Amino acid sequence: MNKTLIVAACLFAFAGVAQAQDTDTATDNGGWTGSGEFGFASARGNSRTENVNAKLGLNQENEYWKNNFFLNGMRSKGEVTVQDAQTGQTVDRFSTTANRYDAGASVGYKLDPRSYIVGAGRYEHDDFGANLWQGIVSLGYGYIALKNERTELSFEIGPGYKRYRPANTTVLVDGQTVEVRQPTESEVVGRGLINFKYRLTDNTAFEDTLLVEAGSKNKYYQNDAGLSVSMTKKLALKLGFQVRYNSDTQPGTQSTDTLTTTNLVYNF
Repeated sequence: MNKTLIVAACLFAFAGVAQAQDTDTATDNGGWTGSGEFGFASARGNSRTENVNAKLGLNQENEYWKNNFFLNGMRSKGEVTVQDAQTGQTVDRFSTTANRYDAGASVGYKLDPRSYIVGAGRYEHDDFGANLWQGIVSLGYGYIALKNERTELSFEIGPGYKRYRPANTTVLVDGQTVEVRQPTESEVVGRGLINFKYRLTDNTAFEDTLLVEAGSKNKYYQNDAGLSVSMTKKLALKLGFQVRYNSDTQPGTQSTDTLTTTNLVYNF
């Protein structure tokens, strides 16, 4: 079983537990709320493709704490044209074209209703990205600039320490392609986070989160935008668009990755 399917199974198991409990208000749960997303698409015929993505997010905000936890996974397969090592001819094969998962958490202690000290950590693994893996821990200051029934805007900023391993490169040796493993890098970075939520109507909401991890060697930016439409109190449909950028990439690897998703969301 691949890691993305494990994420999806955990998502639905957690949703089932949450549904069995009384979660009418976040206050009854110590300020905890959460959501799980799942999307799947498959094509057969003239082309074959499969892709699945799943997300799980938990949030807590009360008088003293502002905490967050997330777990995401994405995997895709499709027909790719490769050169057969034995015959030298090009053939079409159904193989993995994307495999990525990431997890992270932040713990914020409120100094007053708007200000808080936050510690955050994030880890990501991507078989086809600019970096095979990257991990960061940081400590910073957060500020809730605006929060009411319709709008929420918050900021976080602070220093952090990041380790990452760039994607492997390939070179030709005696006419054969050889994969070269890249060394692990580490550096002090500045971490910034902007989170914006806006409820357009009673059943339609827009959310945008910008993450910045900038160092002298590599600058990483990630923006997640989503528009969700509620069908019931618990279920919604969500259209998401993600942009990820790494300034330092290996030859043959692009700096920018984008991901568009249409998911079913379960809120608890």
